[in-house]
Amino acid sequence: MPRPNDAERPRQARRWTRIAAAVQGSAPIFLILRRMRAPLIVLITIFAISVLGLTLIPGQDTAGQPWRMGFFDAFYFMSYTATTIGYGEIPHPFTDAQRLWVMASIYLTVVGWAYAIGSLLTLLQDRAFRQALALQRFTRTVARLREPFLLLAGYGQTGQLLGRMFDALGRRFVVIDTSGERVDALDIDSYHADVPGLVGDARNPHTLDNAGLGHPYCAGVLALTDDDEVNLAVTMAAALMRPELPVIARTISPAIQYRMAAFGSPTVVNPFDRYGDHLRLALRAPSSYQLMVWLESGLGAELPQRGIPPRAGRWVMCGYGRFGRELTEDLRAEGLEVTVIELATAAGADPSIVVGDGSEPGVMARADLDQAVGFVAGTDNDTTNLSLIAAARRINPNLFVASRQNRPETAPLFAAMRVDSLLVPTEVVAHEIYAQLSTPLLWRFLREMPGLGDAWAEQVIARLRTHCGQRLQRLWKTTLNGQEAPALTRWLEAGGATLGDLLRHPEDRDRRLDAVPLLVLRGTEATLGPDDDCVLAAGDQVLFAGQSRARRALLDTMTVDSVSEYVLFGRYVPSSWIWQRLTRRPARPRVPTARTYR
Repeated sequence: MPRPNDAERPRQARRWTRIAAAVQGSAPIFLILRRMRAPLIVLITIFAISVLGLTLIPGQDTAGQPWRMGFFDAFYFMSYTATTIGYGEIPHPFTDAQRLWVMASIYLTVVGWAYAIGSLLTLLQDRAFRQALALQRFTRTVARLREPFLLLAGYGQTGQLLGRMFDALGRRFVVIDTSGERVDALDIDSYHADVPGLVGDARNPHTLDNAGLGHPYCAGVLALTDDDEVNLAVTMAAALMRPELPVIARTISPAIQYRMAAFGSPTVVNPFDRYGDHLRLALRAPSSYQLMVWLESGLGAELPQRGIPPRAGRWVMCGYGRFGRELTEDLRAEGLEVTVIELATAAGADPSIVVGDGSEPGVMARADLDQAVGFVAGTDNDTTNLSLIAAARRINPNLFVASRQNRPETAPLFAAMRVDSLLVPTEVVAHEIYAQLSTPLLWRFLREMPGLGDAWAEQVIARLRTHCGQRLQRLWKTTLNGQEAPALTRWLEAGGATLGDLLRHPEDRDRRLDAVPLLVLRGTEATLGPDDDCVLAAGDQVLFAGQSRARRALLDTMTVDSVSEYVLFGRYVPSSWIWQRLTRRPARPRVPTARTYR
């Protein structure tokens, strides 16, 4: 038997999952037939016996002659009698024998109906039936989607934060989670559109297919659970069944990250590794770090405070798990000395590790905390981290304090502690994924921005504050082509088209729109933070940040000929067909070269 080739394997996998999904979609019908089989047999038997008895028992017609009821009349009579309608005795009044039989049939029917109704109510309360019904409703809702959506496996704190961010952008998404409470919360959350949610195990490929993995409008898969093995299973299933889809997965294990990379090219977000990179950036370029955090935080985020970690001196690290090891390596890579406090006695082989409980004064003294400049509380217990911070500040009030927050419930306590740098793994993952998926050019901007220096980042922040205020406004991408900017085609082809001219206000061209260009992409070459003298060309992609009204005004400039003529050249051109005929001027006059207007 011939083996399928590599191109056929994904199709075969999707075919089998669709078959399994069809079987699961029919599960409510099979459950009804299975659970209601006995009650229906009882009702049919009672009904058949009652009808047969009426046909066998002799009666009398109006003339007093013997008469037997036919099957049709008996069936009709039992139908309206069993349903409590009761039209009367037909076609002739019954004899005592017939009435006696009818009374027995009525009581038998009541028993049968009581048994059937009780079984039906029990079925409606059955967990398996309700799950099957929810699955059928969910699959139908997903199948009706006709716009791109993201598949979120895991709706914990990270999933909820991303859900609100995507909803603000108008992007649809579908949720899978093992917690029924989290899925039920989708109906309570104030989303602009209905969010389909399914209680299920994301490791099961059938569950992923039911959630729309094989849907033609599925635009990506996000593995956001707090179980690395589950995220690995989701990454593997998406790579095998839909290799063309982008996959983003979270993990805190380098080994799991390596195994994920074996399946296609997923984007893996390790919050511990990302936090270390962020802290290194904050040490070298605090303004660049401030700009990156602001742009990653999403629509409406307030400009964060610019923290300045000490670049020289010794740090003390409490907690030497995965996070502690990652951060210790990053700090030492920046040339900083790090002393580690760890409970495990096996760690005592390293002379830089102090064994003991960090909250004890003797252990803090052995670590020379009073001579340190930075302190990190990095255990996986929030109560322990808070107590470590309090003990450290009692010894050295001038410490720069960084900490790890593990549970969202403790956020007010860490806020009251006024920690200088706080790691919330769920927020790090959410902001990272948002930056990659919200606007296509934002992720490239964030990757290349640190290389331009801290002074450059400070200037960009100043421009954003001038045009957007203290809260981040909308980010959007514009492509200068015939589809998105038809009114600019001849202007771009003429040469000399500058970014400053494009950002003039449609109502007063001497005013500037409240929009800041962050990046111009031409082919594969990107220009970050372009100034007003930047010359544009057809096909350029521009990333803007600014007010919503500025976006609408820029859209008018790009699509309406009369608006573009005024904004670019100061000419008033009739916009309607009637005024064009009255003034006898063409709608799109020949555009002279840029030299004429200089």
